[in-house]
Amino acid sequence: MRLDELELNQPPHFEIGEKVKVRKLLKNDGTFPGQEIGKVLAKVGDVGYVVSIGTYLQKAYIYAVHFLETGFVVGCRKYELESLDYIDEEEDS
Repeated sequence: MRLDELELNQPPHFEIGEKVKVRKLLKNDGTFPGQEIGKVLAKVGDVGYVVSIGTYLQKAYIYAVHFLETGFVVGCRKYELESLDYIDEEEDS
C-alpha cells in the first residue's frame, strides 16, 4: 500500500493488545505533550503493545503503542511498526 492511499478502506493492520516493534526512529514532532520537540520517543527495535486504534485525517489508522521501557504511549502509523505476534503477510518496499 502506498502512503497516500486511503487506508481506512481496509480493516486495521494491527489489533489491540498486539505486540509490535518499531521499524524506524520515532521523535517528537510537537504532538507529544511534555517532551521537547525532537526528543526520541522510540528507537528501532523497541517493543510495545497496541493499546488503541484511531484515525488520522480520515484516511489512515493511528496505532497508540505503549512502550513499557519508557512508559510512553506513542501514536504510530502502520509503516512504522512490525508485528511480533503475527508474521506480516505484506512486505513493504
